[in-house]
Amino acid sequence: MSEESVPLGGRYVRRLGFGAMQLPGPGVFGPPRDRSVALSVVRRAIDAGVNHIDTAQFYGPDVANELLREALSPYPDDLVIVSKVGAARDDRGQWHGAQHPDQLRTGVEANLASLDLEQIPVVNLRRHPESDVLFTEQLEAMESMRQEGLIGAIGLSNVDLDQYRTAQSLIDIACVQNSYNLADTSGQSIFDACRADGVPFVPFFPLGSAFNPENPVLSAASVKATADRLGATPAQVALAWLLDQAPTVLLIPGTSSLAHLEENLAAADLVLDQEAREALP
Repeated sequence: MSEESVPLGGRYVRRLGFGAMQLPGPGVFGPPRDRSVALSVVRRAIDAGVNHIDTAQFYGPDVANELLREALSPYPDDLVIVSKVGAARDDRGQWHGAQHPDQLRTGVEANLASLDLEQIPVVNLRRHPESDVLFTEQLEAMESMRQEGLIGAIGLSNVDLDQYRTAQSLIDIACVQNSYNLADTSGQSIFDACRADGVPFVPFFPLGSAFNPENPVLSAASVKATADRLGATPAQVALAWLLDQAPTVLLIPGTSSLAHLEENLAAADLVLDQEAREALP
């Protein structure tokens, strides 16, 4: 892997990390299809130099965090675990908002318990677009937990440019995690703001949504043609394109497959030439 690194939550992380969302069962719910393989994927990521893992207590729920704990605890000193709050799951696996300050605290406490940590290095406040809770109240709750030592740093997720600027005026922002990939650049304005400010930007669904079987990222003709010409895979081209957009982009592609993990990790060393840059959106 490339030695390039970016500061995140007070520590430096390599630009290609790992997302734990696909470790649980189908629909990010329940146990993994093969627990031993899931544990092997996590351990292999760390052995390959990954030191940034993205997770959430509501992945499973608890499943992703418990797999991380079993695979890695005691955690490596340089590992930055990033979790998130603002959502919850019911016993049928349905997703619900958990936006009120007390729910944010409950979410942080649940993450601490399932990861077996005294402090989570970074916690992203995931804003629900239809939340009826004042954004500033949420930020105050997160900052309070940071001052208490429950979390090391605060990130934002699913926010717009105005919310990003509001947060900037009130707290230190560790990172922003929004949707952004070759097929979805609707969040270009906040991407550009983070790039200008030097704030790490972490695209979720960097290879397109795992819930969309058509996957417009990997099926795009320009992506396939570029992959063929460079002797790479479409996934590697899509990840390399994101890394090429700004030096502070951090990637967290997720998988429950060792083969896909190796494919994703190799994208850190794929260099796009000018022809690729012109061919891709």
